Amino acid sequence: MTPRSPGRSRRAGAAVVASSALAAVVLTAAPASAAGSLGYDAAGDKGSLNNIARVVGAQDAYAAGVTGKGVGVALIDTGVTPVAGLTSGNLVNGPDLSFDSQNPDTAHVDGFGHGTHLASIIAGRDVAGSPTSYLDPTRFNGVAPDATLVNVKVGAGNGAVDVSQVIAGIDWVVEHADDKGLNIRVINLSYGTDSTQSSAVDPLAYAVENAWKHGIVVVVSGGNEGDSTKNLANPASDPNVLAVGAMDDAGTVGRDDDTVPSWSTKGTDARHVDVVAPGVSVLGLRNPGGYADVRNPQAVVGDRFARASGTSQAAAVVSGEVALLLQAFPKLTPDQVKLVITQSASGVTTSSAVMSGSGLIDVKKAQKLPKGTVPLAGAAAWGNGSGSLEASRGSSHVSTGTTELTGEVDVFGRAWDGAAWARATKDAKAWVDGNWRGLTLTGAGWSGSTWPTAPWTGSDWTGVSYASEQWSARTWRDESWAARTWRDDSWSARTWRSEGWA
Repeated sequence: MTPRSPGRSRRAGAAVVASSALAAVVLTAAPASAAGSLGYDAAGDKGSLNNIARVVGAQDAYAAGVTGKGVGVALIDTGVTPVAGLTSGNLVNGPDLSFDSQNPDTAHVDGFGHGTHLASIIAGRDVAGSPTSYLDPTRFNGVAPDATLVNVKVGAGNGAVDVSQVIAGIDWVVEHADDKGLNIRVINLSYGTDSTQSSAVDPLAYAVENAWKHGIVVVVSGGNEGDSTKNLANPASDPNVLAVGAMDDAGTVGRDDDTVPSWSTKGTDARHVDVVAPGVSVLGLRNPGGYADVRNPQAVVGDRFARASGTSQAAAVVSGEVALLLQAFPKLTPDQVKLVITQSASGVTTSSAVMSGSGLIDVKKAQKLPKGTVPLAGAAAWGNGSGSLEASRGSSHVSTGTTELTGEVDVFGRAWDGAAWARATKDAKAWVDGNWRGLTLTGAGWSGSTWPTAPWTGSDWTGVSYASEQWSARTWRDESWAARTWRDDSWSARTWRSEGWA
């Protein structure tokens, strides 16, 4: 262990594919008398965000006037579709770096359904209101309803995405975090690869560490492989991020009945999840007609919602909690945030630390801890990003149907120079206007509330044009983002790291 640099507080100084997973869950619908206008019993259903907000202490924050206002959360995922609940003014489109970006009809929006579900957990809300209005169980809102949700799309409508696209998305967030109106303090990565390359050299690990050093808390899902692997997903395996596992709160605020589901990746004594959060049967917004929606009709609840289980959902809950904490204490560094989050968590008595880390997050306790200056936490040594891009992919590869993208090349087939990229991203110079590593991938500035897309001209890989239907994902830990295995009465996402939604 070596002392880490403190990292700057943004106020003081002013993402592969695969681990999470939207997993659909089949439960008996709430009786019509209890369902109300949302289509389910928000006060009694353990998967409702109203219940989750009570369990993790977020409602105590609302009562104290803290709702995440002024804090930006970058969701690097499959995009966000502006369905009801995500149209009240706190959603901003960053760049679309996915294969879908080349079609104006699919740019930015979520054809898969994963990103929309997570966005609603983090910062969804039907209407903006007073802090205490978010205590009302008849209205829908996420954990940090007034946070700014920045949509950075990397995954296509069929889940296809290369690790180099995720790295480019992280680089973009680092360089644009202080853009007017954004104040990005949190990155949510609800997926990962099955790479076992050391974090000391892995490029994806270096990208998230670089964000952390620039004052951004990186929240990553640990994976949904249960006993099938002891390794957390990459980059949750990096000790310098906030890794999240899933837990089942049984629908109660009390902690005695909390459990960790068998599919939440255990980790090892050396590296396991830092905390756990509700991730079973979570009711978030659905994307009607999307990839996951069509393939999991049993997950649909009412007209607007879908149930899903996974460490993806748990990570989204934690990202919302971090936004609440940073509104209340804007000068906290990422190290300090991690220390506060872990020290305020309540242990899960039915499981070991390898399964649950420090335990269930507790917003109420976390907001009581920072009195004056929170000390810096010790951390593992930083990486250098000099390792293999191919090794960072693990078994997660995109394919044209006949040829897989492999080797030390990015998604455009350009040679990967890890040392040169690491120097550039360290200095926040990997992007110059709309160019990443010298290639134009997006527009150079804002257009309304959307970062414009750009044609990827002259950058075909093996002669294949960049339209999403021509690319498929060989897994973010297998077949991409989809859960296809029934576990614990739920469609648990085995994911970008295992079977994905396929």
